[in-house]
This record gives sequence, C-alpha cells and structure tokens, in this order.
Amino acid sequence: MHITRLLTGAVTVLGVLALTACSAGAGFTGSAEADTSSGTVTIGYFPNVTHAPAIVGLADGEYRRALGGGVTIKTATFNSGTEEVEALFAGSIDIGFIGPSPTVTAWQKSDGRALKVIAGAAAGGVDLVVRAGIHSAAELKGKTIATPSLGNTQDVAARYWLRGHGFTTDAQGGGDVHIEPQDNASALTALQTGAIDGAWVPEPWATRMVDEAGAHVLVDEADLWPDRLFVTTNVVVRTDFLAQHPKEVGAFLRGLLATLDAMKKDPAAAQRTVATEIGALSGSRPKVSELASSWKNVVFTADPLAGTLAVQAQHATGLGLLPKTDLAGLYDLAPLNALLTARGDRPVAGR
Repeated sequence: MHITRLLTGAVTVLGVLALTACSAGAGFTGSAEADTSSGTVTIGYFPNVTHAPAIVGLADGEYRRALGGGVTIKTATFNSGTEEVEALFAGSIDIGFIGPSPTVTAWQKSDGRALKVIAGAAAGGVDLVVRAGIHSAAELKGKTIATPSLGNTQDVAARYWLRGHGFTTDAQGGGDVHIEPQDNASALTALQTGAIDGAWVPEPWATRMVDEAGAHVLVDEADLWPDRLFVTTNVVVRTDFLAQHPKEVGAFLRGLLATLDAMKKDPAAAQRTVATEIGALSGSRPKVSELASSWKNVVFTADPLAGTLAVQAQHATGLGLLPKTDLAGLYDLAPLNALLTARGDRPVAGR
C-alpha cells in the first residue's frame, strides 16, 4: 500500500472558518445536485490497533472496491490528533480516523462547521502501564508518564484520572505527576531505558510495553466506564466533502462495514496485516502474538458511542483543556444508518 505522509502547519481559527464558509448545516447528507465524483479521496489514520479498520480496509482493498475504479485513494498517517486536525482544516484529508478529544477540539475551533462524525471504528483498548515497582496510584507521585500528545484522548483520560486521585498536572510537565507527551514508539523506547515511569497509551503499545519493556498494567481504562465501553476512534469527514460527494462517503461507509465484517470473520489475518502495516508506518513492528493479545482489549464497531464522547468532552473542559462546547449537530449518521438498516442491523445513535 502506498503511504503518503502529510505534514501541515498550524491553522488558525480564521483559516478554518474560511475553509468552511460554504459548509452545509447540521444534519446535511448531500443531494443529487451536489454529488459529483471527487476523483480522489484522502484518508487519514494512525498506526495503532485502535485504527485497525483503517489499516485493514486500506491494505486489503475493501475501500478501493467500495469506492470503485474511478476514485483514487490516497493516505496520510499521523502520530497525534492535533496533526490530523490541522490536515483536515487545511483540506489535506477528506476522511479521518481520529480520537474523540481531537474530534471535539476541531468541532469547537471551527464553530461546528469543519467536520461531521459519520461512524465509529473502535472502542476501548487503552491502558496505563507502569514499570516494575509501581503498584498503586499513590506511588505515581513525582513520577513521569507519557501520553501520545497534549490534549489528545489518552492525555485527557490520564490527567482526569490523576486529578481524581488528588494529583496535579500541567501542560509544561510539572505538577505532582509529570506528563511528557510523545509519540508511542518513542514512549516504548523511553520506558525501556527508564526515561519515563509509565504511559497511558492505546493498543498495541500498551501490550508492547508489557512484553518488551517489562511494564505491567496499572489501569485498564475500560474499568472506568459503564459496560467497559468508551469510544476510542471515530470516523470523521470534512463537511464540505460530505456536501459535495455524499455517494462517495456512502461508498466509503460500505467499505468500513465490509472491513469490520472481514476483521470479525478472520481476526488472525487482520492481525497479521496490522502488524505489517504498523511496522512499515512507525518503524517499530509489533509481534503477531502481541497483536493477538492487544486485539482482545479492543471492540471494533461502527457505533460511535456518542454518549461516551460527550463525557470525555466534559472531562477535557473540567481540566481546562477545552472550552465548554455545544456538540449538537456533530453527528451525521443518516448514511451509516441507511446501510445498517438495509443489512438488518440496528441503527446507531448520535447522542
């Protein structure tokens, strides 16, 4: 699979508003008049197990078959939601697999005009892993833990959990527990060398840190949520792209559902694909056995679990990382629900 790495600069809110000035309103699902072929669809995602529906569908050709030969698929990979949001604002990607915190941040910064959530992709699969000798929250005082990036989904979860245990943190790495945002591959190396004491990370990195750095799980984030379910990865689309190319968005969603079906039918094959692709993208290939272990911690689902995103947004607001944000209109699930209904599956909710 050809991978295009896109690097984008910071985008101001003014730039976002200019890009989205002609965007459709909340709930827009396209029209026949607007539906012309884009010729190219650029899909963004991370080299994580929680983005496996992107990795597998691209590598195995499900999205290519769904979109048809008249559409060229390009890809862009990212290490953080901040990078992916900048690319989305700049129009460098059309559809993105991304965590809930950057989803809400993009929505807030663009006054609700830049993107829509059109599906879920993954739930769960996030742990706080720590080095040997740390066995309780109290023992984290004065220690350093990594998160993927400041304000990303795992960063918010870590800071919120630490605050609940009486610890302070700040954006500069100070406070009772020092948080050092860094990409997951670097965090693995840092834990191996003793430069950090732990990390709040998604799979497969949590499992890899246990297997390759001698760490152990202190917190399984699923234990902090009702029914052990919380959204880890959403699928978002630029509002302008959805307005102009609704049939292509619908075709992409057919590819997503086909990918989820294939992953459920043959998880071992999907794990081999993800191991190969993560190795190619990150330069650090997980073992297939590690993928099999981490796979058990993730629920792959098209349901965006909208209620859990709202809770995560409240946590970010409470930490001072996000202004209070009205999420009305964030979801456009009509295209997905039409496909689910046609399959005889239950529709998903946007609240």
